[in-house]
Amino acid sequence: MLQMTNLSKVFRTHMIETHALRDFSIHVREGEFVAVTGPSGSGKTTFLNIAGLLETFTSGSYRLDGVDVHGLDDNARSRLRNEKIGFIFQGFNLIPDLNLFDNVDVPLRYRGFNGAERRRRIEEALTKVGLASRQKHYPSELSGGQQQRVAIARALAGSPRLLLADEPTGNLDSLMARGVMDLMEEINDQGTTIVMVTHDPELAARAQRNVHIIDGQVTDLDEGPRLALAGVGAAAAAVGA
Repeated sequence: MLQMTNLSKVFRTHMIETHALRDFSIHVREGEFVAVTGPSGSGKTTFLNIAGLLETFTSGSYRLDGVDVHGLDDNARSRLRNEKIGFIFQGFNLIPDLNLFDNVDVPLRYRGFNGAERRRRIEEALTKVGLASRQKHYPSELSGGQQQRVAIARALAGSPRLLLADEPTGNLDSLMARGVMDLMEEINDQGTTIVMVTHDPELAARAQRNVHIIDGQVTDLDEGPRLALAGVGAAAAAVGA
């Protein structure tokens, strides 16, 4: 689904050259749930922006769902991003003057779906996150956890192959955070690939695999409990057979 090989990102000014990523290589398989961790300034956000086609890279290669993104013009990048990727942000990024239905509708309008198709997708996405009955409410009338669920619904409405989450529980208390993680696990179980940046070790442990970044490089890739337990279950089934 996502494959970066020897990728680098250099920010240059007339006096300073900053290497945000260097020889960065990662492969996320279709259907995985990967948590990306690391200290502030390690390159996590740069990685996520490049993965989401929001930034270009300096050298190396990046293939998204089999497409080599190097050299794509802005229109092609935007089209690929809109068709393949959904985003969940720490700050929700909901439009306060729009109700939930219209907030979820915004990115669908850019995709060119007709009204009936947009309505079907919006109602399906809000139902999936448990907010179908509140689609006429405004963000200010919701809790933080509910607002994040709307943000997830907005991402899901476009049927993304890849969901990129940047500290999706950073503004939530522990109970709300667990609820959002439960929802993301359900989405992953239905086949959506998820890459989540987080500082929370408890949340990272719930992913299938952890990737740790320091100084713009991947330092380790560990299997998390969910993947390990799945492997144990598969092995037990094989023995039983």
